[in-house]
Amino acid sequence: MGNWLLRLDRCGLVLLYIFLKTLQESGAGHIRYSVPEETDKGFFVGNISKDLGLELWELAERGVRIISRDRMQLFALNPRSGSLITAGRLDREELCETLSSCFLNIEILVEDTLKIYGVEVEITDVNDNAPSFQEAEIEIKVSEHATPGSRFPLPSARDPDVGMNSLQRYQLNPNSYFSLQMRGGTDGAKNPELVLEGSLDREKEAAHHLLLTAFDGGDPIHQGAVAIRVVVLDVNDHVPKFTQSVYRVSIPENLSSGTRVLMVNATDPDEGINGEVVYSFQNMEGKTSEIFQLDSQTGEVLIRGSLDFEKYRFYEMEIQGQDGGGLSTTAKMLITVVDVNDNAPEITITSSTNSVLENSPPGTVIALLNVQDQDSGENGQVSCFVPNSLPFKLEKTYGNYYKLITTRMLDREQVQSYNITLIATDQGFPPLSTETHISLNVADDNDNPPTFADSSYSVYIPENNARGASFFSVMAIDLDSSENSQVTYSLVEDTLQGAPLSSYVSINSDTGTLYALRSFDYEQFRDLQLWVTAQDSGNPPLSSNVSVSIFVLDQNDNVPEILYPTTPSDGSTGVELAPRSAEPGYLVTKVVAVDRDSGQNAWLSYRLLKASEPGLFAVGLHTGEVRTARALLDRDALKQSLVVAVQDHGQPPLSATVTLTVAVADSIPDVLADLGSVRTPGDPDDSDLTLYLVVAVAAVSCVFLAFVIVLLALRLRRWHASRLLQASGGGLVGVPASHFVGVDGVRAFLQTYSHEVSLTADSRKSHVIFPQPNYADTLISHDSCEKSEPLLIAEDSAAGLGNLNSRNNQQAPPNTDWRFSQAQRPGTSGSQNGDETGTWPNNQFDTEMLQAMILASASEAADGSSTLGGGAGTMGLSARYGPQFTLQHVPDYRQNVYIPGSNATLTNAAGKRDGKAPAGGNGNKKKSGKKEKK
Repeated sequence: MGNWLLRLDRCGLVLLYIFLKTLQESGAGHIRYSVPEETDKGFFVGNISKDLGLELWELAERGVRIISRDRMQLFALNPRSGSLITAGRLDREELCETLSSCFLNIEILVEDTLKIYGVEVEITDVNDNAPSFQEAEIEIKVSEHATPGSRFPLPSARDPDVGMNSLQRYQLNPNSYFSLQMRGGTDGAKNPELVLEGSLDREKEAAHHLLLTAFDGGDPIHQGAVAIRVVVLDVNDHVPKFTQSVYRVSIPENLSSGTRVLMVNATDPDEGINGEVVYSFQNMEGKTSEIFQLDSQTGEVLIRGSLDFEKYRFYEMEIQGQDGGGLSTTAKMLITVVDVNDNAPEITITSSTNSVLENSPPGTVIALLNVQDQDSGENGQVSCFVPNSLPFKLEKTYGNYYKLITTRMLDREQVQSYNITLIATDQGFPPLSTETHISLNVADDNDNPPTFADSSYSVYIPENNARGASFFSVMAIDLDSSENSQVTYSLVEDTLQGAPLSSYVSINSDTGTLYALRSFDYEQFRDLQLWVTAQDSGNPPLSSNVSVSIFVLDQNDNVPEILYPTTPSDGSTGVELAPRSAEPGYLVTKVVAVDRDSGQNAWLSYRLLKASEPGLFAVGLHTGEVRTARALLDRDALKQSLVVAVQDHGQPPLSATVTLTVAVADSIPDVLADLGSVRTPGDPDDSDLTLYLVVAVAAVSCVFLAFVIVLLALRLRRWHASRLLQASGGGLVGVPASHFVGVDGVRAFLQTYSHEVSLTADSRKSHVIFPQPNYADTLISHDSCEKSEPLLIAEDSAAGLGNLNSRNNQQAPPNTDWRFSQAQRPGTSGSQNGDETGTWPNNQFDTEMLQAMILASASEAADGSSTLGGGAGTMGLSARYGPQFTLQHVPDYRQNVYIPGSNATLTNAAGKRDGKAPAGGNGNKKKSGKKEKK
């Protein structure tokens, strides 16, 4: 028996633990408080911060607040104490008039976590209402023949309080005819009844005055009273009787005012006034009387006010039927209100944001909302959604709360803002729906780099541009907004000719305008490539580059430079010889000039500006050759002065002049003899002039003899070196300096267009490269290019120099192999003009090609015996420009080389190697040969 009790105690403890645990878990999500009604504003309800587990400072920081769906806020949060307080006076009877227990539900929202806590507050009743009767006086008619024990219903008092504070008992003032008894109702309420204790005698007392008092159970006790006047009537022995003791009816809540609900009927078999039944409501509450109306004569019940299923779903009323004799009976009327889908869903935005950053991950919360429908059943079932065309959706969180989240990343460049439509629809028939709108702006994120319209730009700027002037502008577009779209421009660091790029060009960081910091020179550089960087102001910044190619256009800013004849340093003028036997067309000399410009600005033309003997000499328009225009006569003066002008074809054209002095004589002695014949015997100045001329001729002869000896020694040495190279098996012969040195610094030209030679001094081994000649760019004959010969020309050897005296005494006629053919003469491509007035090439490409052809021809003739005032092959450039002078930036002029004092022109190297006599001549070979021999 003891073991059984022990086991029973253990089971009880286990059950008690499970029960307490269940209570704890059920209360974890709900917080309950209790507060009495009729308290003042600010009354303490509960410590909400403690129950939520939050510190006081966290209430404001985490955005803790009350969510209320009612129009009137009943409670508030005290941020200082963290407690829940009342926001005004609470009246339990107003809030929960028909309920015995009054509970108010509120929600507490924690903003940062979007978590909601339910709080249930019970409003406890206080005895603030006294029992009251609906009527101030009650009149009861009683037949004098009423038997003792007859019962007469009395009106019930009404007390809105509940519990002990509600109506508890009735009391009737003491009298000898009537007593008070209680009758239980169907709803459990006790209704007072007046009981006849003795027989009435109308003749003794026609009316009795009573006082009915109602008491509640509060502290202190409140009471209410009503006066009762009992009228003693004559005999009426039939009581009215209703057709039904209980009337039941169901009506929809949307009935309009004046609609009939039902009709009650009571009959009385008495005649006359005792058989006439009058209908009235008994024990009706105040609000019920505002909704329903009873016709006292017909018993028809009508709708007086508006029904609302959400407020009152059921009505219970008592109808009394009383005849004219004072007899009455009662019947119950039960009215059930049927719900109608007359309430559209309500959407309440609890929390929302009006901006979201683009590229936010899917699932970002935009808003928190509550959806309610006051209907019941299917009419109160609500579905909420967002149109499918928008990148948003709704997710249910707690109760009727939904959160609006993104379904994908947003792009501000595609859509800058959204007008989100939220639709809530119930399941009623017909369904009702509600729409609300949320405006959402997409905040910009720096996800787009600046972009240029083109991948690269080409700019053309003439040389000699103004410093600091703008010449081009670039622009990049950034699709972002605000700071992310503010573009700054900069140049990528680079160098040009050893100087930083920033010293040539600068850029405006705001507008992208390019400025030239220097005046560009086409002769220094012709193009410039730079990179422009466009960078936005985002974090982190994004950038892109674009290539800008600057092409410098040539301007006619260089005057033609005359290379030959050169002006001696002592200021005198060189003298050219023209034999008196020269026929028309005899080549006297040649003016050589270059222009550092390019294209049309470098095309030169020659013309005779002034002559002491007009008509005697003519100048080639494009060659600069000075030839005799007619035969020389004895009357022609010994000394002829010519002024030749060289002009380019730029706009405007630039020109230079040179003065030539031509001595008309067959040889230098003839010059002296002619000078003697024209001398005035008695003039001492003429004798001095003769002496100076003799000394000058002797000095020139000595210098020429020394030059011949030195040249002979050099030729012998090179010939010996070539023999050593052949003996070593290299297959190479000595290469004369003129083949790769060229004309004082024009070595780069010869290496580029002719051949490249690399020799080591005093070495028997050398490295020689023979690139295939380009026949399209040179005038070397095709036969000579196909031959694989030593570089040393046989006629340039020392043995050849020794046999000069055994050659034909006549002067060799000009070789026409290196001259231009009729189609190769300067002029328009394909021109067949053979005169001196042929036009120049009409584009820069033809000009450069022509220069290359002339250069190749001149390189073949560079090993000739011409001396133009300088060393071998120098064309007189060393004396004027020094050994550093190059023609890399000027047109080639070797086609203009000639041998002063002779009408012989440079021969083709191929013709020399083949041992062929130069073709052509001017018909005066014998006489010219004699002159040369002298």
